[in-house]
Amino acid sequence: MTTEATPPSTSASPSARQVWTRTRGIALALVVLLAAAVAIATIRSDARHGTLDPRSADRQGSRAVAELLAERGVDTTVVTTLDEARAAADADTTLLVAAPDLLTPGQQRALRTAATGAAGRTVLVAPGSPSVERLAPGVTADPANSLDSTLSPDCALPAARRAGTAETGGMRYTTTHLDADECYPSDRLATLLRIPETGGDGTGDTVVIGAPDILFNDRLDEQGNASLALQLLGSRPHLVWYLPTLSDTAAADEDDQRGFFDLLPSGWLWGTLQLFIAAAVAALWRARRLGPLVPEKLPVAIRASETVEGRARLYRKANARDRAATALRSTTRIRLAPLVGVPLTQAHTPEALLPALSAHLHRHGDGQSLHTLLFGPPPGDDAALVSLTDQLDALEREVRRP
Repeated sequence: MTTEATPPSTSASPSARQVWTRTRGIALALVVLLAAAVAIATIRSDARHGTLDPRSADRQGSRAVAELLAERGVDTTVVTTLDEARAAADADTTLLVAAPDLLTPGQQRALRTAATGAAGRTVLVAPGSPSVERLAPGVTADPANSLDSTLSPDCALPAARRAGTAETGGMRYTTTHLDADECYPSDRLATLLRIPETGGDGTGDTVVIGAPDILFNDRLDEQGNASLALQLLGSRPHLVWYLPTLSDTAAADEDDQRGFFDLLPSGWLWGTLQLFIAAAVAALWRARRLGPLVPEKLPVAIRASETVEGRARLYRKANARDRAATALRSTTRIRLAPLVGVPLTQAHTPEALLPALSAHLHRHGDGQSLHTLLFGPPPGDDAALVSLTDQLDALEREVRRP
């Protein structure tokens, strides 16, 4: 009874224990980092909620504004969906939209309808174009932002005059409403607008702020930021702080459903095209440098038998018996030519090599058999190739025999 021997493992196939020994340090570091991240997130989850979040104590959070409003009797409610914002809107409520540009066109139209019907105050924080045109019809955002962040009121709005200089510089707006208050101008374009509502009982209005700085925790004590923020958000007893999210699909139209490439800014597409062109140019540049193969000396000495064996295996793998036979016959002719007095330049010419070879041989066959052996067709199978090799070897030994 015979058993097959299991091939020994090599260095190219490490065992599971070796793999674990090599990677356990990295795995342990990843576990520690993950545990630290979870711990930090848990500890700070009550203080970190994001930009313009009234629950956040971060530099760009808005907890300070919410606490100052609470001291003046204004309660703040945070909502994250359009349905919650629409349900909370009424005449005694100020609705602050922290990121109007995150809303889809359908959501913006629905929010505008609800805010107009509620006759309360709507505060839009730095809406761009065309968001501001849907949320505040008659208002247009200028493409260029204000160069100065701190501006003077220069308007008759009581809240702005009492607050004085404030950091409203950012988006700039123009309006077709003749009764609108245009405040904190930069190059004659307002960075804060108050547009009274013409419908309903006339008590509602919309306030457009060009920058969120007056609401940030770290900017609230600068200039007249606190006074302006408290007056704009504290005119009614209730404040609904709407933080739009991308996961809110309420009132989204079919036209609002955009694919992955629609969400990418145009700059990324242009950047990708430039990278593609650069890669193509680099490939062409490198291709021009490609030239003929240059032989180099091997850094180590390789035995001739190993070279022959390696080439033979390549021929066998490619089933190239014709190339193998051609190489064997050519090499044999080169070695035989000097032995029979034929120049190497005529070693592959049958008219020169075969007569000289026949005259030198005493016991070999006729010239036709020599022609077939040295210049004949390729062998049809491996056995014929081996036979050809043996015959060429025997011929060379006979020629060399004294």
